[in-house]
Amino acid sequence: MARRWTVEESILVNAPRERLYSAVADVRAMGRWSPECRAVWVPRPPVRTGRGFVGFNRKGPFVWFTWCRVVRAEHAREFAFDVSTFGLPVARWGYRFEPVADAGAEGAGGGGTKVTEYWQDLRTGPGARFTELLGLVFTGTPAGRRADANRTGMRTTLRRIKDAAER
Repeated sequence: MARRWTVEESILVNAPRERLYSAVADVRAMGRWSPECRAVWVPRPPVRTGRGFVGFNRKGPFVWFTWCRVVRAEHAREFAFDVSTFGLPVARWGYRFEPVADAGAEGAGGGGTKVTEYWQDLRTGPGARFTELLGLVFTGTPAGRRADANRTGMRTTLRRIKDAAER
C-alpha cells in the first residue's frame, strides 16, 4: 500500500460556522478536541496568520512538543497551521467551514456547517528522513502509518467539536 500524504474527514454540525471557526481558532482549546494534543501555549495571543504557538502532545507513553505557525485564518471559512519540529517541516493541519442547508439535526430549523479537518504530510526534501525518525520516536507511529492514525484522530476531534457545539 502506498503512503498517503493527505487525509480529510468531515462532519455535519448543527451550529453556525462563525461559532465553529472561533472554537477551532482558539488553539488553546485544542487539548479538549484532539486525542493527541494535551495543551497549547500561545506566547503572543491572539493567534492569527503568521503567529506561532507550541503544541504539547501525548500518545500512550510518548510525549512531544511541536512549534506551529498559523498560515491561514479566514474567519468562518478556514483555519490552518504548519507544524515543525527542530525547525523542520512536519505537517499542515487545517479546518474548513462550509454552510449547509440542513445539518441533519431534528428540529434544527435551518442550517448548519460542514466542518472538514485536513492534514498534509510536509516531511519531504532535505531533512525528511530525520523528521520521519523523530515522528517514530516521539509518536510511536511510522511515517507510512501516520495517515491512518491521523484519520482516526480526526474522527475523534470532529466528534468532540460537534458534541460541544450542539450542547
